[in-house]
Parts: sequence; C-alpha cells; structure tokens
Amino acid sequence: MRAPEISRGGAPVGFLSELGPIESTAITYLRLWCQSLEAQTAIARDFQIVFGSARGTEITQSFEALCRLCVENGRRPLMRHGLDCKCFGSDESCFANFIGYASEGAREDALMIAMTIVEPEKAHILASLAEDFGLALRDITSKCRLSNSAFDGQTLH
Repeated sequence: MRAPEISRGGAPVGFLSELGPIESTAITYLRLWCQSLEAQTAIARDFQIVFGSARGTEITQSFEALCRLCVENGRRPLMRHGLDCKCFGSDESCFANFIGYASEGAREDALMIAMTIVEPEKAHILASLAEDFGLALRDITSKCRLSNSAFDGQTLH
C-alpha cells in the first residue's frame, strides 16, 4: 500500500520578510486573488488608484489572466499559504521568482520557469502576462521606496 502523496509545492521554504519587495508583493497578490471575488475587486481598485483608470484596468486584466492561466492550465494545482501566513511555500517561491525575472526583462529565465508552471504551449503567454504584471509591481514598489526615503533619518522632535 502506498502512502498518500503530500504536495511538495506547499512545503515552507522561507519567510516573506526575506524576499525583495517585488517577490513578496507578487505572493501577496496571488494569495489575495485566490481568496475571494471581493479580494479580486480590491486588487483592481489598488491598481486603478496607483496607475489611473485605463492603465490600472490593463494591469488588472493582465494579472487576472495570469492567475487564471495558472489555475486553469497548470501542470498541477499551485499550492499557496494563507493570506496572513508569514512564510511561503515552494510553489509561491517559484511564482515570486517568475514574476521577479519577468519584471527585470529576463524573458528567457521567466519563460523557463513558466514551463514548470503551465504546459509548454501556454508558457509564452504566461511569461508575457508576468512581464506586464512584474513591471507594474516594479513601479509600485519603487513608489513606496521613494515615499519612505523622505522620512529616513529625520527627527521630528
């Protein structure tokens, strides 16, 4: 008799605090998107606030298509931890690195990872969507760093 298989994709491999801002934000948005329709609406609202209506809608559509492609055409189910979990699993690590490479324009590396997430014939589409989403995350995280840097080292009283 064979023991039931445990998905390696959910095995904890690190803490969100150990990741860069793009990678940790990618995991957070993935978890949010998978949580509920209300969370998906909140994501769309975030993008529209940051990027304006037209570009925010484009980014939302890219991200939704990215997530749907992973869910509907994945080589296997993409395992994830809960929204409030401070650690991340190996599937989430793969997703985060995939988005990170795509955000840097490292298309071949992103494509290679995409082939481990979805069937090879869908990998080019997934990599293209990841690049659009990754560049948006790069913009968001750079804006956050700029807004925080103005307060570094300043004493108010």
